[in-house]
Amino acid sequence: MTSDQFQNSASDGQDGSAAQARGFGDWRAPSHWLTISTLDCHTGGEPLRIVTGGFPKLSGTSILAMRRDCLENHDHLRTALMIEPRGHADMYGALITPAERSDSHFGALFMHNEGYSTMCGHAIIALTKTAIEAGVVATTMPRTSIKIDVPCGQIHAYAELNEDGIQGIYFDNVPSFVAALDQQVEVKGIGVVNYSLAYGGAFYAYVDATTIGLSLQAENHRQIIDLGRRIKQAVMASIEVVHPFESDLSFLYGTIFSAPSDTPGVHSRNVCIFAEGELDRSPTGSGVSGQAAILHARGQLEIGQALTIESILGSQFQVSVQSTLEYGDHKAVIPRVQGNAHVTGKNTFYIDPEDPLQHGFLFR
Repeated sequence: MTSDQFQNSASDGQDGSAAQARGFGDWRAPSHWLTISTLDCHTGGEPLRIVTGGFPKLSGTSILAMRRDCLENHDHLRTALMIEPRGHADMYGALITPAERSDSHFGALFMHNEGYSTMCGHAIIALTKTAIEAGVVATTMPRTSIKIDVPCGQIHAYAELNEDGIQGIYFDNVPSFVAALDQQVEVKGIGVVNYSLAYGGAFYAYVDATTIGLSLQAENHRQIIDLGRRIKQAVMASIEVVHPFESDLSFLYGTIFSAPSDTPGVHSRNVCIFAEGELDRSPTGSGVSGQAAILHARGQLEIGQALTIESILGSQFQVSVQSTLEYGDHKAVIPRVQGNAHVTGKNTFYIDPEDPLQHGFLFR
């Protein structure tokens, strides 16, 4: 065989393989299978799977009522979308719902490997970006504002725009406050752990990682997850977590470890372990909100002062205190959180009723 003949034969084989590969795209699901479509994004490395079609309509006129309906009647679809084989132990998702308030643009429910969270800052940033770019909301220059109803309340999100598109995204969170400052708890395998309990749309136990000798480097993620879960369980057993107005918000969502950062201009590194051992790849929007409340209570963050907090990946959020207010029995702050999101793809998922693993599985 001459070199020209070899090249022609190889070319034919490549073309044939390409045609065969394209043929797989002609596969069609049976009409009786449930089909769910999603738009996938990440904010600072933390995934967000936005459900864009196929999910049953939720009952209820409030976000919390729709959250309860989803838990009671459609939770098998949460597990199907969040955990294996369609997702993984650290997947995160959002369901778009009708707005609860007359001046809101839409609502959102947040879901993960354990259930449904009450607030998610990284999701708000991604939803703001994609809502504008998809034309879900009308845009105005130089700033577009969006109001989103979520389980913890109404979130005011903003995007700064020019002719080249979105230049910045930030949101003003719900009132965030310190529930218990400078507490101690005995944790099996660790000893006495000092922590503070704060709320930024969800409750977290905040721990200075240096006080327990914990490294927040990415290669140490397994130990971070292990200790985060242990501390969460110990705190839950030792203190009552109470939201001043809503019992559905009265639970401990996770543990946040914080430590000084080696990155110039960055205040600290936050690593959040939430739900059933999920590790947040972003600095955690609700988490830095609670952190802002703690720093303000300690006199370390003034109104209008901004600081940067990084994640385990080094991705960054900026947080500031916009104002203060009385919130029940608490002195609260309104945090502003800024970050950026990116779209990673679109997915079409099928639920085969004959698949014994159709609702997913989880090893961790």
